[in-house]
Amino acid sequence: MGSTGHKEHEQQTTDKMRVMTSSPDSLSAFAWYWNRLKCMSPAEMGHRLREKFVSLLQGVGLARVRTVPQPDLSVSAPHFMGARTGIPPQPYIDAADEILQGRQRIFALDHVSGPVPQWNQDPKTGTVAPLTFAKTLDYRSEALVGDIKYLWEPNRHLHLVTLAQAYQLTGERRYVDGLRFQLESWFDQCPYLKGPNWTSSLELAIRLINWSIAWQLIGGRDSVVFSGEEGKRFRDRWLGAIYRHMHFIRGHFSRFSSANNHLIGEAAGLFLGAVTWPFWRQSQDWAAETQDILEREALLQNAPDGVNREQAISYQQFVLDFLLVAALAGSANNRNFSDKYWKRIEAMLEFLASIMDAGGHVPMIGDADDGYVTRLSQERSFCPYRSFLATGAVLFGRGDFKAKARVLDDKTRWLLGARAEPDFLALKPDSSALPVRRAFPEGGYYVLGCEFETEREIRLVADAGPLGYLSIAAHGHADALALTLSVGGREFLIDPGTYAYHTSKAWRDYFRGTSAHNTVVVDGQNQSVMGGNFMWLKKASAVCEHWEPSDKLDRFVGSHDGYKRLPDPVIHRREILLNKAARSIAINDTLDCRGAHLVRLFWHFSERCDVSVRNGAIVAKNNGLSVKLSMPGRQAEVTLARGNENPPLGWVSRAFDRKAPTTTAVISLQMNGGGTLTTEMICD
Repeated sequence: MGSTGHKEHEQQTTDKMRVMTSSPDSLSAFAWYWNRLKCMSPAEMGHRLREKFVSLLQGVGLARVRTVPQPDLSVSAPHFMGARTGIPPQPYIDAADEILQGRQRIFALDHVSGPVPQWNQDPKTGTVAPLTFAKTLDYRSEALVGDIKYLWEPNRHLHLVTLAQAYQLTGERRYVDGLRFQLESWFDQCPYLKGPNWTSSLELAIRLINWSIAWQLIGGRDSVVFSGEEGKRFRDRWLGAIYRHMHFIRGHFSRFSSANNHLIGEAAGLFLGAVTWPFWRQSQDWAAETQDILEREALLQNAPDGVNREQAISYQQFVLDFLLVAALAGSANNRNFSDKYWKRIEAMLEFLASIMDAGGHVPMIGDADDGYVTRLSQERSFCPYRSFLATGAVLFGRGDFKAKARVLDDKTRWLLGARAEPDFLALKPDSSALPVRRAFPEGGYYVLGCEFETEREIRLVADAGPLGYLSIAAHGHADALALTLSVGGREFLIDPGTYAYHTSKAWRDYFRGTSAHNTVVVDGQNQSVMGGNFMWLKKASAVCEHWEPSDKLDRFVGSHDGYKRLPDPVIHRREILLNKAARSIAINDTLDCRGAHLVRLFWHFSERCDVSVRNGAIVAKNNGLSVKLSMPGRQAEVTLARGNENPPLGWVSRAFDRKAPTTTAVISLQMNGGGTLTTEMICD
């Protein structure tokens, strides 16, 4: 863009900002900042002020990297990614060829095409974010940057790893040249500290991880792409960007109420950067510092029972990727992580194995945004959760993990190399030990069921956990005492997912609200009070009061206090009884209150279910199996909703920015002075 075009773009940006300042959006922005302040401690406020001061210095040219130190390329840098055997090349060739032709898939967009990537443009809306100083750019503003998730996703550079894999498998120069073309265009369009791709340390960290993997797969510092004067110039340019990325992350770690998966990701990114490119004197210090952060945060952010404290299953896999990739890189570079660290990873895998049903389904509890640290597999049947269990089977010698994983996947082959295939084949699958555990008291999840890992399996996951992590509980949903149910590996009662993040506020609020979960809603209110897209101001506190599994009967009792804030306070208590011989489930929802309340009980069915109401009972059928729900002795209104827009109801989101109609049953009645609602379910 020439100087005239740049001035016009700046003027458009100024005009947008002027409109935003005078619009109702500015009021919501003020409310967001006020709510955010209320979630901060005095220490955090001081930290934020210091951060702001550093940003101001950087904005005027201080406290930034002016000249990248000369790298010492003689320093040894062992690779943890290298040549791979047993991987069919064709899927990687096909995927890489699409990238070379300028085509990518980004969330709900099946084909994003163009000869030269537009790194600062949201491919969904076409909005081009301004190249202003990054720390003053409001990336939450849809008017300014479009949908930031769509803009950031290709900038994570997962697709560069695909090009590097194709080169590794074929040796064809066009793939490494394509990688170079992509990077050169990124360097041209994304100058240091300017624009949306220099706003978030986490985004830089994920980009750095994918650069690390790609660097290794194309041959490291001795790669053919670095030959000749032009190749050396490209290498030096890439190394300069790498150093600036590491320096930026080191100066902008997420702290206090933001110290969730972002901090783990930032530490993992800087750690991989430091061990992949130990060419600067700071690399050793950065590696040691980030290893300490990872050791600490792995134990803080993941409970001893293996549940990630953000109470979001998708983020469990996200964090696992950071922890695993960092640990494997550390092992290759004589920076071994502690036994406690590895044990916590193993516990996280045990939790996933325990909540995964016989069909391989994992409940979509909490936020999900299809975020991946890296994309190493191009298999059509790839499942990230089964992949983790395959990797865990090899790392920990676990036959039960192998039984759940079923097959060895390509991601595990890329990560573990030559040992993956023989070690996996040597393990005897052990389904008898599943589920590994059924009670996760720190995380608040309980697995009720019978005939596990068979065609007659009943698996019910009950939630009595916290809303989320730290003061803002960013990725939690208002789902206290909700449950999911699968029968014979087929989903019946589901958590409908997430759908949206920064845009589509009505849908964002719906999918994380109480009415989007299999639990009770009182007086049309959420159990917890939202303060922003990733913030909760008042949080329901849930607790398991009783847990007693046995050969004949599983019993769970939990309660939450989210409705104590109502003028007439309400305590919701839920008892779940699973009679294994009868294959029946009794759910007793007791409301402890004095006054009159409108009570609605929501049941969200899988989109694969055919749902109808017969003689007052709800019948759901899924591929030859059925679940029948009834409320004996109660006069209640039963309605079925499917694909309702206003207000939203009857939807499922299996992927970010994608939703599909499904059936939600709503049971409504007035209650005076409390009482108990009994729902009976027969699984057939």
